[in-house]
Amino acid sequence: MNIQNAHEPQLNAESAFVGVAFNRLFLWSTCTVAALGGLLFGYDWVVISGADIFYEKYFNLISATDIGWAKSCALAGCLVGSLFAGALSDTFGRKLLLILSAVLFTVSSLATGLSNTFSVFVTWRIVGGAAIGLASILSPLYIAEIAPPAIRGKLVSLNQLNIVIGIVLAQVVNWLVAQPVPSGATTLEILNSWNGQHGWRWMFCLAAVPSALFLLGMFFVPESPRWLIKNGQRQKAQSVFTRLGGEKFAAQSVAEVEATLVNEIHKVDIRELLEPGVLRIVGFGALLAFIVQWCGINVIFYYTKDVFAAAGYKVSAILLNIIIVGATNLVFTFVALQTVDRLGRRWLTLVGWGGLTVIFLAIGYCFSAGVTGLPVVLLVILSIGCYAATIAPLCWVTLAEIFPNRIRGAAMATAVFALWIGNLTLTYLFPAMLAKFGAAGVFWIFAAICAGGFLFMKAKLPETKGKTLEQIERELLA
Repeated sequence: MNIQNAHEPQLNAESAFVGVAFNRLFLWSTCTVAALGGLLFGYDWVVISGADIFYEKYFNLISATDIGWAKSCALAGCLVGSLFAGALSDTFGRKLLLILSAVLFTVSSLATGLSNTFSVFVTWRIVGGAAIGLASILSPLYIAEIAPPAIRGKLVSLNQLNIVIGIVLAQVVNWLVAQPVPSGATTLEILNSWNGQHGWRWMFCLAAVPSALFLLGMFFVPESPRWLIKNGQRQKAQSVFTRLGGEKFAAQSVAEVEATLVNEIHKVDIRELLEPGVLRIVGFGALLAFIVQWCGINVIFYYTKDVFAAAGYKVSAILLNIIIVGATNLVFTFVALQTVDRLGRRWLTLVGWGGLTVIFLAIGYCFSAGVTGLPVVLLVILSIGCYAATIAPLCWVTLAEIFPNRIRGAAMATAVFALWIGNLTLTYLFPAMLAKFGAAGVFWIFAAICAGGFLFMKAKLPETKGKTLEQIERELLA
């Protein structure tokens, strides 16, 4: 496997499917249901930021340790869910594990909202985090395994679109549920208000609605045909491929998948991750996932109020700017859907890393020079747009495409585990970084990380546009 040279021009595998009339209703409805895991991922990830001021008063959280644990405990669940999701899905199927994640989302959202003690609250937040860990791996993986090469990037990007929709939905729900808090309200007044007793509960419980829809929808989608072939269920796989693109397409697809699984039927051996060729691919995927978390955008998502406060904004203006950030994220994700299969993974990824490098340098300069207000807001919005149109969806698309059929679940789990490690370490270290280096220094650090990301992607990232998963596997393992 030579991942450095894998981006050299290759015969477009989609040419093998010229004339295939794909069943777009079946394809899009199936992928949309699977992508609901991303929506719940986004909602559960962000809802905590709107509820914190109220549940902290309810549970009398005073110490920084307790407040930090309440916000980050879900990440512990993410780590657990992502650690086991891949191997379990390789053994039991993508569909069953997606159903499990939907069940966990539904139960944990209700149980979190109904919690009466802090320990119970934390327990169910961890369970919800496990659901995020499962969905973050399995939704893009499932979509990649069923999607035709020509539009696979767009379909896998549906997962990122749903993550963004989930984020915006959580922000809107928090805004609609919470009643106005009087300026200067005391802790006791907040605790005894509707928000302090009931509002924060509804913020969590309302996630049960899309969770239940996700659970119901998963019973109507097929199992991944590639997983079926891997597990010796050739006829069922052929039926799924036939429904997708007809008998000729099905026969060709089954033959191509089987060619990558010689002597691998029913076999799931985690030790294969350590084979030299496979290990290089998995290592690349894990490093990609980790540095995307450290590119700096998550700081803007997690600490939006702090960033805008540092730029000189008051609370009411901060809330408006948060909504603008969410809207920008959503709009530019639609841009990614339209460009990922036209312009290619590699070009868009390089534009993203290069663009963020320049933008973060400019934000750092603004903070160092005392420039506040609109220029900072515009640069933050520009960084969100750049990220949403390039790095965010392309990370998931790349991870869903580059791993071999026989251990895709376990390899994807390894990469996403690295992603959550990156997320956890950034969330934990950012306050200390801000205190030590200041806002300007922090954004300059992120600019340096993005510059390194650009060089790394330029050297290592393969172009996978328009290729079947099997062709990508053959090229990367060659």
